[in-house]
Amino acid sequence: MTSGPQGPDAREHDEPDDRAALRVDDPEEPAREHAHEEGYLGELGAPLRRSPFVVGFFGGLGVFIAWWLGDLVVSIGPTLVLVVVSMFLAAGLDPAVRFFESRAGLRRSWAVLVVIIGVLAALTLFVVAIVPVISDQVASLTKNAPGWLDSLQENERVQQLDEKYGVIEKVREYVAAGDYASGIFGGVLGVGLAVLSALANTFVVTVLTLYFLSSLQTTKGALYRLAPASRRDRVTRLGDRVIEGVGGYVSGAFIVALCAGVTSLVFLFIVGLGEYAVALAFVVALLDVIPMIGATIGAVLVTAIGFATEPRIGIACAIFYLIYQQLENYVIYPRVMSRSVDVPGAVTVIAALVGAALLGVVGALLAIPTAAAILMLTREVVVRRQDAR
Repeated sequence: MTSGPQGPDAREHDEPDDRAALRVDDPEEPAREHAHEEGYLGELGAPLRRSPFVVGFFGGLGVFIAWWLGDLVVSIGPTLVLVVVSMFLAAGLDPAVRFFESRAGLRRSWAVLVVIIGVLAALTLFVVAIVPVISDQVASLTKNAPGWLDSLQENERVQQLDEKYGVIEKVREYVAAGDYASGIFGGVLGVGLAVLSALANTFVVTVLTLYFLSSLQTTKGALYRLAPASRRDRVTRLGDRVIEGVGGYVSGAFIVALCAGVTSLVFLFIVGLGEYAVALAFVVALLDVIPMIGATIGAVLVTAIGFATEPRIGIACAIFYLIYQQLENYVIYPRVMSRSVDVPGAVTVIAALVGAALLGVVGALLAIPTAAAILMLTREVVVRRQDAR
């Protein structure tokens, strides 16, 4: 029996070469091989992805872009407010569209057309019939205001304050100096610009509202498709619930304000302020839309004019609005809003204060439906997820 090859040659084949096993590749070997080639510029180094310079540079660039985008958002803030108001108004008119769809059997496009025609007709009727009356009554108020001030100066308390602080004398010196002319011109110019701006904003809001109303279903469908398919049904239901709540609140606020305006109109004719009844009722209805303080401001304004006209009229106005506000707060408002928003009283106050601090009157108007939407989403998403654990 023969075995494998013997001798020194066999040992060379059978035993591994320790030097070969322990040999380590030299990373600079390819560089040495190509070092003498023409045009060779060296091997690529390690990437600088974790270099402090790269991290700091791109971090600073991200902060700069974020600041720039934030500055752009702030600069277009008034436009965004108009868009948000238009969307809320469109959501408020959507119940009317759905009413014509369900009750009259109209298609969505025809129902939207009917509502748009109704809104435009109402605006036209208001401008043609109500605005001239309001203008005449405001002019009458302005004309009678100096007489009311004169009668106010005859008050003993006002005379005491004038003797103590010299208010009337300061006003006379101001008028005699002639500086009031530029102030009046600037004031009139500012009022004119404010009126033009208000008219332009009203036109923009009207156009955007009609556009959002006509394309509300398409817009909702496009937004809902951004959600994952597994959660799209739930997102759709929650979104529809939020839009219904907003629409119900806008419609309810309009109804509550209309009740306040009509009631004030009847009362002012009865109490003896028929000369200013339409203008004052319109102001009361307009201010009543503002949560918490709007109705109070309207009541104080009308009561002050009542006292300036005749003390007994002022007392009657104070008693009437004191009773009506209790009726509105505890009867009319809860019945109208019971199907649209469910917001506790403390949350309503906090939301209105925060909204007014952020966006003024517009923020106060949008605060309550926004708070209602946040509460509903919290109950349906956060609370239910916590209960399921």
